[in-house]
Amino acid sequence: MTITTMIRRTFLAGTALTAAALIAGPAAADELEGIKERGVLKIAMSGQYPPFNFVNEQNDVVGFDPAIGTEIAKRMGLETEIVTTAWDGIIGGLLANKYDAVVGSMSITEERDKVIDFVGPYYTTKRSIFTKAGSDLTTIEGLDDAVVGVTLGETHEEWAREQGYNVKTYKGLPELLLELNNGRVDAIVNDSIPVMLAIKDGQYDLAVIEDPSAEPIGAGIAIRENNPELAAAMQEALDAMMEDGTYLEIANEWVGGDIR
Repeated sequence: MTITTMIRRTFLAGTALTAAALIAGPAAADELEGIKERGVLKIAMSGQYPPFNFVNEQNDVVGFDPAIGTEIAKRMGLETEIVTTAWDGIIGGLLANKYDAVVGSMSITEERDKVIDFVGPYYTTKRSIFTKAGSDLTTIEGLDDAVVGVTLGETHEEWAREQGYNVKTYKGLPELLLELNNGRVDAIVNDSIPVMLAIKDGQYDLAVIEDPSAEPIGAGIAIRENNPELAAAMQEALDAMMEDGTYLEIANEWVGGDIR
């Protein structure tokens, strides 16, 4: 890859949040009162990230994220409306007022925190690299000559491009796993928990490539900036869930244990 190409890719990867920030416009009054008057909390997610959020056979969006979001809304005296949208445009949709919050396993990063606010974190994970079991690709150094699959718009895409890898992007985790299993990518980069659960369930026979630079990172609930009352109400509901055991019940059901 030429230096010019790397600069162009880095620029393009960074423009999405900048453009999203422009959508937000001037600061508005806190939105909690309006949401309560409406009686519904609109939450967004990709619907492409099992077991955290996905569409089941009944065409319902289910998983850890919608369960957490619905419980938070319930404790605030609200109904829940779930919106599914492509991950690479999800922050833009939030800032364009298409929904009130993103409860979709969004990693809390400094770059995102410049244009949105976070409630939480409500769980912790870290970046992991996976390949097919028995692959000759066994070290992170081998990724220099590999095709690496990532979800479009995730922090893992930005990281993989920064390393100079040959990157292919997909809509979500199901596609990533399928492409890896079919040999169309050599490795995938994703949060560790959902892939480890897929391996545990026997869905895929994969191996982990050790990544010494990966550190734990929190997943937060994204809301628009300048909403301290909304943030406080959601955080209070989340904290209460964690204290009274409801959070653990949800975690046990969807991910098999406590992931705080």
